[in-house]
Amino acid sequence: MIDDRKIHDGLTDFGFTEIPVGEKATRVRGVFDSVAGSYDRMNDLMSLGVHRLWKDAFLDWAVPRASQRLLDVAGGTGDIAQRWRRRGGGPVTVCDINAEMIAVGRDRLQRAGGDAGVDWVVGDAERLPLADGSVERVTIAFGLRNVTRIDLALAEMRRVLRPGGRFLCLEFSKPTQPWLDPVYDAYSFKVLPWLGRVVAKDEAAYQYLAESIRRFPDQQDLAERMRRAGFEKVAWRNLSAGIAAIHSGWRF
Repeated sequence: MIDDRKIHDGLTDFGFTEIPVGEKATRVRGVFDSVAGSYDRMNDLMSLGVHRLWKDAFLDWAVPRASQRLLDVAGGTGDIAQRWRRRGGGPVTVCDINAEMIAVGRDRLQRAGGDAGVDWVVGDAERLPLADGSVERVTIAFGLRNVTRIDLALAEMRRVLRPGGRFLCLEFSKPTQPWLDPVYDAYSFKVLPWLGRVVAKDEAAYQYLAESIRRFPDQQDLAERMRRAGFEKVAWRNLSAGIAAIHSGWRF
């Protein structure tokens, strides 16, 4: 579990490894530089396609509208942005700290015919390059666990929301069925690194993925962090018995 006391002591977690706070963003960039080209294919393989159902549920809860501008944080390959647009959502800014992921997403969208309603920016979730109150919706899907200071990123995402705006997070979480634990652990620590080695040619990146999931706050803890950041009407929905969860909060 990510520990605020470590942050105050100048330390944080990179998976199961304890490192200086200032090193995490660089290490995370290195991971995604390595896997950017195979990222979407790996998502399909790792989840057996279930991540698509999770993202459909995420967009169902987001209820895109043409009048709403979306900021998709850590949205490098543009998957959430394209789904938002296909469902009738307004303009999207995709923000990701990793330029390689942005490049993959931009190129993929161009090959699909392009979309003038999507713009791309390299930026840090802890220092978002947007003005206060500039968007109606903020999303982050499978990216919050890679942030060094989760509480700071949550505060930033609230800052850029307009009053009445909504934040949604899709992330791996804590399974709610105890019988799943040994199966989930075996899959996470045996199968995922093997897939990373064979498909993405980077076993360490997917070892980090498995470890980062275990270090991430559970459903209740993340909800409390959102409340501390100033979000109201905080709620969550479990997906696949809590393997993933969607969290929602509003700025009023």
